Amino acid sequence: MRKLYTFQIVIEREPQGGSYSAYSPTLAGCFRRAPTVEEAKHSIRQALGERLEALLARGESISQNDRLVHVEELTISMPEREAKED
Repeated sequence: MRKLYTFQIVIEREPQGGSYSAYSPTLAGCFRRAPTVEEAKHSIRQALGERLEALLARGESISQNDRLVHVEELTISMPEREAKED
């Protein structure tokens, strides 16, 4: 039987270079950089798995946050309004 672990991750676009940084604020030691958001998600998943393996091999406990949080950026298109003249 397998146990499921859930972690929050943050993916941020680097200000220069256009790559993306991914890390988990809930599991220290996991950080990856990738050229696309999808690759960053894949890479941080691998990093989390490797970190979990190491913690479990040492018999360390892995704390879980009972609250699942999902943060996503949305872009909304709105028609431009003409400026009002005073």
